[in-house]
Amino acid sequence: MNQYEEKLKIFLRDNNIQSEHLSFNKSCHSVEDASKAANVNTDDFVKNICMIDSKGDLIVAIVKGEDRASTSRVEKALNIKRPRTATPEEILQKTGYPCGGTPSFGYDAKFLIDPRVMEKEVVYSGGGSENSLVKISTKELQKANNAEIVRIRK
Repeated sequence: MNQYEEKLKIFLRDNNIQSEHLSFNKSCHSVEDASKAANVNTDDFVKNICMIDSKGDLIVAIVKGEDRASTSRVEKALNIKRPRTATPEEILQKTGYPCGGTPSFGYDAKFLIDPRVMEKEVVYSGGGSENSLVKISTKELQKANNAEIVRIRK
């Protein structure tokens, strides 16, 4: 297990987040890869799209694996200037996790969850590295990141 997975497992334990951390010897970077590694439907995954606002603050748009996040919808939802997508370097710096393994919680950001995510009972999210996932109920997910539920998908 790498340092990022270990860090996330400590966060889950210390914050009493009801979830399951899963590690694989295969990549989970894309929804398709993660689906094959975990042997579950692609419909059960969420993506964490990291964005940067005009002040340099991090916004995380959580959408279903098949959806795309809309910067203009995030702009309207938060009443801010349109954010831009974060670079992999910014993602690592601001979340403490690498791009492709970024979890849906565990760091300082404004979290937004698309309502379609909440239609699912349980979802799989980034587990800290490209080879890991977190299985979590959507209610627990929202509790873990104190997210606002708002339409942010394209």
